[in-house]
Amino acid sequence: MECRAADQACQHTRELKRGTTVLTPELLKATFEAGLAYDQYVATGSASEQENWNTSEQKVSLAFEQTQLIAGFTRRVNLIVSSGTWCGDCVQQVPILRAFEQSNPERVCLRLVDRDEHPEFSSHVKICGGGRVPAVVFATELFDFVSVFGDKTLTRFRALAAAQLGPACPLPGAGLPPDQLAGMTQDWLNELERVHLMCRLSGKLRQLHND
Repeated sequence: MECRAADQACQHTRELKRGTTVLTPELLKATFEAGLAYDQYVATGSASEQENWNTSEQKVSLAFEQTQLIAGFTRRVNLIVSSGTWCGDCVQQVPILRAFEQSNPERVCLRLVDRDEHPEFSSHVKICGGGRVPAVVFATELFDFVSVFGDKTLTRFRALAAAQLGPACPLPGAGLPPDQLAGMTQDWLNELERVHLMCRLSGKLRQLHND
C-alpha cells in the first residue's frame, strides 16, 4: 500500500509539473499572433451576433478614475481571449476588455480566438472542468503566463445566485442592470490592475527595462 501511495504521489507530481509548462510563452505568443483584434473578431459573427456585440459595446462606460488608472500603466499586458461570437457571457464581458484597451492601446493589447478553432489553446484554459468562455489569459510583454480569468465575474455570480437560488426568477433574454454592468467592469479592472502591478514589480521585467 505504501509503494502504491508513493507511486500515486509521484504521478501527481509529474502531472503538476506538466501542467505548469502547458501555457508556454511560445504557445501564448503564437495564439496571440493568430488572434484577431476586437473589431475583426466581431465581424466574424452572424449579422444578429454582430448586433448583439455592438449593442453591448455601446453600454460599456468607464468612469474617469478607471480610465486614468489604465492610462497610467507602464507595462504592456497581453490579453488572449478564448471566445465565441455566439456566447452571451462573451457578448456581455469582452466589450469591457475592449474599453480597457482603448484607454491605453500601447499597454493593454487584446486578441481574440474562437474556442473551437484553437483547441491547442482553449483546451488548456478550461474553467471548472469545462470549455467555458470567455477565458482570458493575461501574459507579460514576453508572453510569460500571469493569470487566467473568465466565465463570469463575482458580481455576475452573485446576481445569478440571488436569482436562481432565491425566490426570484430571471427573465429569459433580459439585459444586465446598469449597476451589475458597472460591478462586472470593476471586477475585470481589478484583475487587470493586479496583473499590471505584478508585471511592474516583476524582477525579470525590471531588469529588462532597467527600472
